[in-house]
Amino acid sequence: MSRLPFELGLALRYLRPRRTFVSIITLISVMGVMLGVAVLIIVISVMSGFHHDLQQAILGFSAHLHITADGKPMEEYEPVASVVRQHPRVKATAPFVFGKVMTETRAGDRGESVDAVLVRGIDPKREGEVSELPTSIVDGEFDLRNDGLVVGVDWAYSHGVRVGDKVTIFSPHALMKMRDARKEGRDEIISPDEFTVTGVFDLGYHEYNSTMIVTSLMNAQDLFKMGNSVSGLLVILDDPNYAHYAALDLNGQLGTNYHATTWMASNSRFLEAVMVEKNVMFIILVFIMIVASFCIVCTQITFVVQKTREIGVLKSIGATNGQIMTLFFGQSFAVGAMGVLCGVAFGMTALHYRNDFLAFMRQFTGMELFPAAVYGFYGLPALIVPADIVLICGVSLVICLVASIVPAIKAAQLQPVEALRHG
Repeated sequence: MSRLPFELGLALRYLRPRRTFVSIITLISVMGVMLGVAVLIIVISVMSGFHHDLQQAILGFSAHLHITADGKPMEEYEPVASVVRQHPRVKATAPFVFGKVMTETRAGDRGESVDAVLVRGIDPKREGEVSELPTSIVDGEFDLRNDGLVVGVDWAYSHGVRVGDKVTIFSPHALMKMRDARKEGRDEIISPDEFTVTGVFDLGYHEYNSTMIVTSLMNAQDLFKMGNSVSGLLVILDDPNYAHYAALDLNGQLGTNYHATTWMASNSRFLEAVMVEKNVMFIILVFIMIVASFCIVCTQITFVVQKTREIGVLKSIGATNGQIMTLFFGQSFAVGAMGVLCGVAFGMTALHYRNDFLAFMRQFTGMELFPAAVYGFYGLPALIVPADIVLICGVSLVICLVASIVPAIKAAQLQPVEALRHG
């Protein structure tokens, strides 16, 4: 004998396949819920992966804090670094020089190639404490001695540059000097600086790999005519989530001449855009579940019509309105639960094989469905957050239960005599 209440046992019994129209609609309802849950899990996990991987890429090359002198070169940076290092949450600091230059390369059949890129001057001995650059070399070595230069893998590929090739760099100072000379009617030629590519790095983020080149601090100071000054200090904390509070403390300690900027503030445009898109996509995709719930409504209405006589019999032998409503709620819960479980399984499977699917579609159609130049990553990121999965499943089940309210009330309001007469 079943230990379930009779209304729940009857609800499960009515869900058994009987080659009827109701069974077909029930199957469609389960599939609708499954697809809705699967799409929600896939999209939300991909958006979470975007946010997580973007944050990791930023923190892999950009420090938790940037200390600058209000946009001016920082002349005496060692005393400032000494004050910063005394903060209890600071783990390491390193000076940097940052600016835009024009490069010229010559690579075999491609001929000359000119580009405007960002150059970062670093202290090779301290860079490993503030970024993952020294461990991200995929070709050559991390050697910035003399005229050494390391470049991003995408920049090297687009210009046909290899380890050992020469890169000519025109600094802003040299370009402005030539411009002023031309305005004065003089043909003055300023010799550009020539560097040798010693390594190629891959930071896993297209934006860095395609627009950034790195040289030593001394070389960058010479390029921008900064003397012994630097653009600022890179600061690493024991926890990047405390960057805001550390920045407030350091701004108070360093005074008005210096300013600490957090990694969140520097990249807020990207990070906030991803989070907004994630929240908007969740709201939009919930409507997929609402559409799927209409299938449940249709199933329940059809069931009420077909089982009117049986409902009359149940009420005539003492079934209460609450028990009749429980019968329909039980059916909706069972349909929703089956759809949710199948949706979770399908969504997890799709996430696992997401990049294999993209590779297959690229090979089959010849189209790049996820170009790194547009999205910044070389594979479709995904991060499965248990809280998101629980929220999706919970919302889906609630929608399924809400969908059965009207049919359940209509069934409970049936009078036994009328139900038996018209059943």
